[in-house]
Amino acid sequence: MQDKKAIIAIDGHSSCGKSTVAKDLAKELGFVYIDTGAMYRTVTLFAMRNKMIVDGKIDEVALLQDLSDINISFKYQPEEKLNETFLNGESVEQQIRGLEVSNNVSAISAIGFVRKRLVELQQEMGKEGGIVMDGRDIGTVVFPDADLKLFMTASAEIRAQRRFDELTTKGEAVDFNAILENVKQRDHIDSTREESPLMQAEDAVVLDNSHINKEEQLEWIINVLKERNLA
Repeated sequence: MQDKKAIIAIDGHSSCGKSTVAKDLAKELGFVYIDTGAMYRTVTLFAMRNKMIVDGKIDEVALLQDLSDINISFKYQPEEKLNETFLNGESVEQQIRGLEVSNNVSAISAIGFVRKRLVELQQEMGKEGGIVMDGRDIGTVVFPDADLKLFMTASAEIRAQRRFDELTTKGEAVDFNAILENVKQRDHIDSTREESPLMQAEDAVVLDNSHINKEEQLEWIINVLKERNLA
């Protein structure tokens, strides 16, 4: 590794393995991993717990009023090899990964004042460099001058199957078709929202991981970094 502390931005569609790759890459490079998706999921969980989401409708006035009360932090648990997410000091890693949160997170993510606040937090977390950050707008909005921008994608069916396998492994009773519908719906919302829509940065490198495993993905990214003298 060079002395330079790079900023690596990974964007892409939901359930395409961005977080897994970002975690592995950060570990390989000795960088800090910041899970921006978990941040939006945590705000969603907070809103659900405080009855700010009813029948899919969000009480934005109440959420804005309480937004400053939301403290999000991360802690790496080496024994479990888990990047754990905390809401006001409480571990919520398991709660934020459920389907109910998944069904509401895109709507929460589309709210301008939520994005503005979390982008500020993300930029503060990454200002010293040496980070890998994944999300929907990292290379376009949060860090437009990132040293490397990746855009990850895979077919909706493959992404839904991965999500289905992940949830069933955790013992959750889920329906594949419901997950596939959720994946497609999130793609539509993420790509068409007014605030920081999901889009590929012009200088991003595209990684379609439909038919490669996580080890192959990591090797591919490391090679790109080496070509740019970033690793």
